[in-house]
Amino acid sequence: MARTMWDSSVGKKTVMAVSGLIMLLYLVAHMIGNLKIYFGAGEFNHYAHWLRTVGEPFMHYEWTLWLIRIVLVVAVVAHATSAYQLSRRDLKARPSKYVHPRPRASYATRTMRWGGIILGLFIVWHILDLTTGTVHSGGFQAGHPYQNVVDTFSTWYGDVIYIVAMLALGLHIRHGFWSAAQTLGVGNRTRDRALKTIANVLALLLTAGFIAVPVGVMTGVVS
Repeated sequence: MARTMWDSSVGKKTVMAVSGLIMLLYLVAHMIGNLKIYFGAGEFNHYAHWLRTVGEPFMHYEWTLWLIRIVLVVAVVAHATSAYQLSRRDLKARPSKYVHPRPRASYATRTMRWGGIILGLFIVWHILDLTTGTVHSGGFQAGHPYQNVVDTFSTWYGDVIYIVAMLALGLHIRHGFWSAAQTLGVGNRTRDRALKTIANVLALLLTAGFIAVPVGVMTGVVS
């Protein structure tokens, strides 16, 4: 039954919707945590340490964090795989151009695929920068996330990469949230306006919240 559902377009869209909502919940929590950087190094570093001790003593050190990471990896892979396969299926179903032009889609809709690729590349860079320190500038300091974040956003390329990715994220959420609601059967004529408003507000708040961190470093508010 699971294989039959996965092989269908509806099944793949459902996987995209559910995995997208899982990632959206994480992004909201992640943004709130990021904004703690405005309360100083002590508060931000304490928050980063707390993430590794959540659930103790029932959960061992970092077990909860690794569980969250595993869920996120599964969600990202499922989301990307279903999106790719749906895209390939659409191309096979319509190998030639439409005789009559299709209605012009919104900017977010037309950039969903490119936005997904940008976000995928950003996730890899973000992990290598602030988790493993492989590409980090200024000397990565394990256990000092506040200083690591300041180092990253003290470089012009760190700011550009992050801001471009967050703008892509905003567009992705704006269209993706509404699409997920339609796929899961939540949307209808009476709710469409409300769902689109929620999607716009979520996209705006998350984009502004994430970009506030590099802006804080650039302006010297966070230093």
